[in-house]
Amino acid sequence: MNTISRSVVKKDHEPKIRGESVFVNDYTAAGDARPILTGKLLHASVARAKVLSVELPELPEGYCYVDARDVPGSNHVLMITWNDLPVFCDETVEYIGEAIGMVVGPDDQEVSRILGEIKVNYEPLDPVLDLREATEAVRERDFGYGDPEKAFAEADSVIEEEFETGYQEHAYLEPQGFMAEPEEDGKMFVHGSCQCAYSVQDAVVSVLGCKYRDVHVLQDVTGGGFGGKEAFPSLLASQVAVAAQKMKAPVRCVYDRKEDLAYSFKRHPSLCRYKMALKDGKVTAVDCDIRLNAGAYCTLSGLVLDRAAATAAGVYSFPNLHVHAAALKTNTVPNDAYRGFGGPQVIFAMERLMDHAAKTLGADEVAFRRQYLVKQGDRTVTEGRHHFPVPLPEMIDMLDAACGYWEKHAAYAKPQNGRFRRGIGMALARHGDGLTGTTERDLGFSIRLRKHPDGRVEVLAANAEIGQGTRTTFPKIVAHELGIPLEKVSYQHPDTGRVENSGPTSASRSLMIVGELLRRAAIRLREQWADGEEQEVRESYTEPDFVISFDLDKFRGDAFPTDSWSACAVEAEVDSFTGNTEILSAVGVFDVGTPVDENIVIGQMEGGFLQGLGYASMEQMAYDGTGRIRNNSFSDYLIPTAADVPKLKTLLHVEEYPDGPYGAKGAGEMPLVGAAAAYAAAVEQALGTDKHRLNRLPITVEDVMKELYREEESDGHDSI
Repeated sequence: MNTISRSVVKKDHEPKIRGESVFVNDYTAAGDARPILTGKLLHASVARAKVLSVELPELPEGYCYVDARDVPGSNHVLMITWNDLPVFCDETVEYIGEAIGMVVGPDDQEVSRILGEIKVNYEPLDPVLDLREATEAVRERDFGYGDPEKAFAEADSVIEEEFETGYQEHAYLEPQGFMAEPEEDGKMFVHGSCQCAYSVQDAVVSVLGCKYRDVHVLQDVTGGGFGGKEAFPSLLASQVAVAAQKMKAPVRCVYDRKEDLAYSFKRHPSLCRYKMALKDGKVTAVDCDIRLNAGAYCTLSGLVLDRAAATAAGVYSFPNLHVHAAALKTNTVPNDAYRGFGGPQVIFAMERLMDHAAKTLGADEVAFRRQYLVKQGDRTVTEGRHHFPVPLPEMIDMLDAACGYWEKHAAYAKPQNGRFRRGIGMALARHGDGLTGTTERDLGFSIRLRKHPDGRVEVLAANAEIGQGTRTTFPKIVAHELGIPLEKVSYQHPDTGRVENSGPTSASRSLMIVGELLRRAAIRLREQWADGEEQEVRESYTEPDFVISFDLDKFRGDAFPTDSWSACAVEAEVDSFTGNTEILSAVGVFDVGTPVDENIVIGQMEGGFLQGLGYASMEQMAYDGTGRIRNNSFSDYLIPTAADVPKLKTLLHVEEYPDGPYGAKGAGEMPLVGAAAAYAAAVEQALGTDKHRLNRLPITVEDVMKELYREEESDGHDSI
């Protein structure tokens, strides 16, 4: 393995272990020692309604109420190119939890008291809560290749199935929190828990109606994100900035856990209808209809939909393909970025369809898959190219060697009639690395390295440390190229007032894209090095020559420069008396290119894999008949712990990407994407290979009991 892969102690390890890291809720005063005012939001209690009036109690001195009338600029939060999400509602609310206003004051308990005494008068409007009834698309794609209509018309048979996935809550350790401090020169300093400081700056500048130089944003130490700190902080930062400007004082708003679980953005629920044409035992066409629940506002749903659409066929190549994808508006909590970004929903559908097609044909599921695996040089879903080797065949063999897949699969395929029944399932997945299409090229992201006279080097980039190791891996790359000790290279939490815009911390792009810019900059600095002098080197992104330029309107070309790949297997045991399912073992083989720090990458693989298993098996979140999220604590929204998967193993297969640092590719999202499909396949085999179709996530105890009940009925018994 490359020497860069040797693990080091993470740079933020010691301060976090010692409790010295300062999160946004840890500040006892503003930077200039002024006291911090508390802001708490007045959330809508109905899914859709006109707000007729807001009746406030008498406000004590030093307290105020902030709403849309106080917004000096746009009352809509800019998120990339979308700005439909209000800072504070204007005339109508569109989901339970939407911010109507904010109460601000010096005492937390008094703010809560005032908030509890506010009365909102509504004129109810009819909400759309069910994705199946939604008709308004916030983004839609329709594309394909070949002649799928002809292939379906000539097919011997057609397999058509529906797949459904639910919410997934990010469940980061630190809830949403942001703080705004008006500065003496009239500028606004905004800081808090976030992934994308420059995106927050874009939003706050638009909302305050000021110039970019008048706002700077700092990412505080952030207790996890998984995508949940990508778009939502732009909303919360805008709200506290408006409040701080009105009060001319620092204002902080930190969600409590109940508030965070109920009102923060989630993973998009999905409804996918896939059709497969079979002719002479071969797949001749696939038709994919993908529907994502965007919730009440678009936020980043358009981007999530694009990635889902570009991943619609999974790891396979078919002669004819049609994809229709739509993100649809409902009057429920908005949905947004989450690890995998649309990939887990469609990979689940595609992998389940491949399993069921193989069973229909009487073929082995993995042997059937091998016939259609993409290879280097094959076209992608968007008629780009897979420019680099696809190592899935080797990864399948690694998986079998690690868990005895073939032997167990054959054994569990035999009839099982006892109380405990076992199954094993496999899933294959891909994740396109980097931002979709030409975004990297068009926005011109860049970084700087600053060498101080004493030989210390500082990384000036905007990518956030959210647990994935950026504050360690970026300095490792620079130190490696400069040949200096790691402790002489620093990377602080980014402040937009002093660092380059190197792009968002998302899309598995930070190490692959920004890390490579740092490597190139470090080489240039090494060549120019002058002892005792201050020097700076800047490096900007340029698109690799091999990339087939992406046409966003036609949705054609290279959606991503390269892919990460995974093969994972899950072994499960079902208790047919109780419906409980236990994961006996889970093994994942991941190709994320060269690990720049092996321990960090293995940690990411283990954490993401476990998160995917939770998505499949227990993370059930739902809204009631009024549109209210029912799960608002970790007592009724369960996430997996190490005890839930006692035997979890991750392995790395390295297929180097020449335009990533030392061959590195995107790592953060890949381990989650395929886990759910492997789990579903395992449970389905345990229940009986030919009798069951588990096409909905999460697979609950109730789902298992329903399948067992149907089995008993088909055997002539009244019940289990």
